[in-house]
Amino acid sequence: MIKALGYFIEIIRGSIITARHFVVNMFFHILKVLRIKTKRKGAVTIQYPEQRREIASRHRSLHRLMTRKDGKPRCVACMLCATVCPSECIYIEAEEDPDPEIQKCPAKFIIDLSRCCFCGFCVEACPEDAIRMDTENIEFAEYNRQELIYDLDKLLG
Repeated sequence: MIKALGYFIEIIRGSIITARHFVVNMFFHILKVLRIKTKRKGAVTIQYPEQRREIASRHRSLHRLMTRKDGKPRCVACMLCATVCPSECIYIEAEEDPDPEIQKCPAKFIIDLSRCCFCGFCVEACPEDAIRMDTENIEFAEYNRQELIYDLDKLLG
């Protein structure tokens, strides 16, 4: 009996909070309709597929690898990005580069986006500015996890 009373009280408290938010937002929307300026706005609903919010300049989105003028990746397989990654989602396998100016290049460069926490440490650690998170692509949902594993071809393309 006491447990049921506790549940009932929590339901009432939740309903009061919801009603308060509704009334406050409705009040500010009515003021906006009446063209009365206020410092605070009511809740804003964005009709997502048709309208999109502007992405902040510091937003970190999908990864991409930068290329040199000859089309090869700028990455020298130094492993700094894989070392600094807190979620350990970057896997790099190095190979010798035929160009004598460049010592190594990545044979495999894989980022598992299902594990990535989008912290941006890999971008900050890269001495060659080879990896960036500025694609502004925030829609990368997939139906299976294998599609969230980005290899060298996906990262360069």
